[in-house]
Amino acid sequence: MVHVNIFDTTLRDGEQSPGVNLNQLEKLEIARQLERFGVNIMEAGFPASSQGDFEAVRAIARTIKNSSVTGLARATKSDIDIAWDALKDAAEPRLHVFIATSPIHMQYKLMKKPEEVVKTAVDMVKYARKNFPQVEWSAEDASRSDLDFLVQIITKVIDAGATVINLPDTVGYTTPAEYGRMFRYIRENVPNIHKVALSCHCHDDLGMAVANSLAAIENGVTQVEGTINGIGERAGNAALEEFAVALNIRQDFYPYTTDLVLKEIKRTSDLVSRFTGMKVPGNKAVVGKNAFAHESGIHQDGVLKNTLTYEIITPELVGVGSNDLVLGKHSGRHAFKDKIEQMGFELEQDKLNEAFQSFKSLTDKKKEVTDEDLFTILTDIQTSGFDVKKYELVAFQVQYASANLPTATVALTTPDGEKVETARTGSGSVEALFNTLDALIKEEIHLTDYSLSSVGRGRDALAEANVKLTVNGVNVSGRGSAQDVLEASGKAFINAVNRVFFNQKVGVKEPAAL
Repeated sequence: MVHVNIFDTTLRDGEQSPGVNLNQLEKLEIARQLERFGVNIMEAGFPASSQGDFEAVRAIARTIKNSSVTGLARATKSDIDIAWDALKDAAEPRLHVFIATSPIHMQYKLMKKPEEVVKTAVDMVKYARKNFPQVEWSAEDASRSDLDFLVQIITKVIDAGATVINLPDTVGYTTPAEYGRMFRYIRENVPNIHKVALSCHCHDDLGMAVANSLAAIENGVTQVEGTINGIGERAGNAALEEFAVALNIRQDFYPYTTDLVLKEIKRTSDLVSRFTGMKVPGNKAVVGKNAFAHESGIHQDGVLKNTLTYEIITPELVGVGSNDLVLGKHSGRHAFKDKIEQMGFELEQDKLNEAFQSFKSLTDKKKEVTDEDLFTILTDIQTSGFDVKKYELVAFQVQYASANLPTATVALTTPDGEKVETARTGSGSVEALFNTLDALIKEEIHLTDYSLSSVGRGRDALAEANVKLTVNGVNVSGRGSAQDVLEASGKAFINAVNRVFFNQKVGVKEPAAL
């Protein structure tokens, strides 16, 4: 069996999904879960892009011990220096440096001749190796690059000290046969290729990212890059959970192993979905809510007789449980603490107290408290409290009758500490609430998207709202949860606005693609 390393880029490439903006606390929580999931390498961000990304990468590098933490850098000394400053305290610091190699990128983006690209790549790998023990070099847009040029530049960057060579399908253009053939050509024609590990990084523009990744490992690749839920720029990246389960289920065909803990898949997927606001489609492979549902009568009959008739993946394999009652109104602090530790959360004492009070408040309103409810409470508590001035919801009231125009009255405290209050109408209750919040908030706001979903099932389920706003020209997303759908919606709206203050404090990220 050949071992394949998993390189997770959810926190870098995944965060570049339109409308996604994770704060440092959210990134840290995802990083901890990725460590529990068993990824070998996690790309924590692009340190040179902003002060916020730098601080998040540094915090993750100082926290994570069982995965190698890396950061992205362009082929410039300044990017590499900033990345080292962010990553130098990591248990195993490494750098991911890239430069474009396709004719169209070299001519129109870099405006450099091929020989200039080779020189830059070699010089920057040598420079990076002065500090970094592990340097991954990526040929951006490799799948549209000239193969003989790739042979030339790869040979030289290996001599310069690169330890991993990554050949990404940056625009999701290639097919499995083509992608596999590219790696086979490189292995057969680069004389020093045995000195490095080969890595693949696939985008899903044509829906072939996972298939291309599988083709890559069939042709000598020993590191696969991707994201949780397949999120990322445009159509996203290869979904790591799909890749991992494919290897597990088809061991007869794929003689490869990973260090991933498959029972952590569902929890990891849920966490990323919640923090990014990107809902997992019901028909999504492995983690969609319909992945283990059987509607057809023939299918139901077969599954009842033998699950293998129509179910090749068991829910338990990926961590989908029965979601039974876990705690109740009379559960004490000790039982609560034990439960959240079982769920993998590590809370400081003040946040533990806050979470326990939220739990007790929920038990007064909801008879059965499930894992999903606790997950929502705990992720809210764990990622709250970034130190910026912000708007806070004091109270609100919405009046609605079928014959009357809905009216919302809201009281807020502003970032300056002033308490303000007003009322507005709308064509519906949510619009009335959002109109009122818009009137109280000084920033220029445009709502671009809004969604509402339930946490779990039943009429007493928690509501989770997600909004996307443009605030003073900046695209942000926000989320909120509560038992009342209007309260959840109001919280999400305010959460999005407050993120602008946080982004202003730490700097705005500029995207980088691979």
